[in-house]
Amino acid sequence: MRQKKARPQTISPARKSAFDVLMAVERGSAHVDDLLRGSAVSALSDADRNLATALVLGVLRWQIRLDAEIQNLLSRPGAKLDAPVRIALRLAAFQLLNMDRIPPHAAIDESVELAKQAGHQFASRMVNAVLRKMAAEHSAFPRKQQVPSGAKAPIDSDPMTARAKPGPFKAASSLENASSVAAELAQEWAHPAWLVERWIAFYGEDAARSICRHGQMQPVQAVRIENAAVEAELADAGIRLAPGELLSSARIVVAGDVTATAAFREARVRLQDEGSQLIGEIAADPERRAASMLDVCAAPGGKTLILAQRNPQTKIVACEWNAQRLARLRERMAFLADRLECRRADAAAAAGDSAYDVVLADVPCSGTGTLGRNPEIRHRLHGEDLTRQAERQKAILRAAVTAVRRGGRLVYSTCSLEPEENEQVVAAVLAARADARLIPARDRIDELRRGGIVTEAGADRLHACATREGYLRLLPGVLGTDGFFVAVIERN
Repeated sequence: MRQKKARPQTISPARKSAFDVLMAVERGSAHVDDLLRGSAVSALSDADRNLATALVLGVLRWQIRLDAEIQNLLSRPGAKLDAPVRIALRLAAFQLLNMDRIPPHAAIDESVELAKQAGHQFASRMVNAVLRKMAAEHSAFPRKQQVPSGAKAPIDSDPMTARAKPGPFKAASSLENASSVAAELAQEWAHPAWLVERWIAFYGEDAARSICRHGQMQPVQAVRIENAAVEAELADAGIRLAPGELLSSARIVVAGDVTATAAFREARVRLQDEGSQLIGEIAADPERRAASMLDVCAAPGGKTLILAQRNPQTKIVACEWNAQRLARLRERMAFLADRLECRRADAAAAAGDSAYDVVLADVPCSGTGTLGRNPEIRHRLHGEDLTRQAERQKAILRAAVTAVRRGGRLVYSTCSLEPEENEQVVAAVLAARADARLIPARDRIDELRRGGIVTEAGADRLHACATREGYLRLLPGVLGTDGFFVAVIERN
């Protein structure tokens, strides 16, 4: 009697979507944020979309440690696995080690089936063996949910999301030299050791540990509130808000889904990291009564909107080279009509000699200050990328300085923690310009305090983030923001 062929195991839509997104990230075909907001994931139910998002971001955050655990359980440690097999193993390992409410059999069985359906029937038996051994070894460890203070962003809001520090992993013992400490932190917090070594050298061990821990957290969800009526409307919709850490117009979402409200759909409230809002406020400077402003790297437009809000009589030019990003920028800014010109332009090309009173150069960078929000960066970035980025940034800054009128100001900013993209870029450009000087960040913070834009407590905290050279540096994990660098430059 012939034995019936076993039917394929059903794979939940959430796990299948997570697998597909992680495969696309592995191929380098798209950014994870775009993929998670794409049509395939958006078509899922709310519960499946939240679970898929939690799986994708959790795997990317903890991938370094997940891979180490997996390698330890292979019959041939160090064996090279095909991408679909690696991702199937990572997905299940993350659920087994980091998620409290996922039944082990569901995580294991569906990852085995993912490997099979990807064409790896033989390897699926290895996937099954490795995951069952992992489940058995770690079943005795308590797994407590750890959630950062503040609310979860809607893109990472599933109640089954990962703990900040998984119980089963054993932290290395305290080690003597800096490279060993970096290796310990890198292992414990799933960050590349070469980045952790840099952060210890630049900022010290405690700050490096804080940066790494922040990189494993769900980002705090901050919104910008421009009038009391919108805040009241959100409260009526069940959104619970707390004051921002720094800005009088910022709020932290404590409970509720802002993206489901009419105010969000109609762009009367917007999500924006408070550090990002701060950069827009530093550049806006309504006291200078600027007649013209230039945003040289404007998309997606959050900082441009702050420039427009604070300077309702000012003509603003917003530049973007990427055609798709420019189209989205124009659509988002359409309500500003003739106050704003969205222009396709290379940020490193001269935008006119001495043409603008205020210029904002929020330049493309490595993004190492945003690893909690963009965890895939840690797997793509290499040391040589910093040098390449810095050359581009210098070209943009040189053009931006040229575009500022005499007596005008320029704000240079990045979401990078790396000196090559920050202090070294500004120092190199200013060394060649006798007609430009650095304005101490503390001076600008005090102006914002006097204007009621930065709160009293926020100003004190920002003073502590100002460097001796006059820059402003926000490190992740210090103020509840992503990591940012800001320099204010005046053209003499």
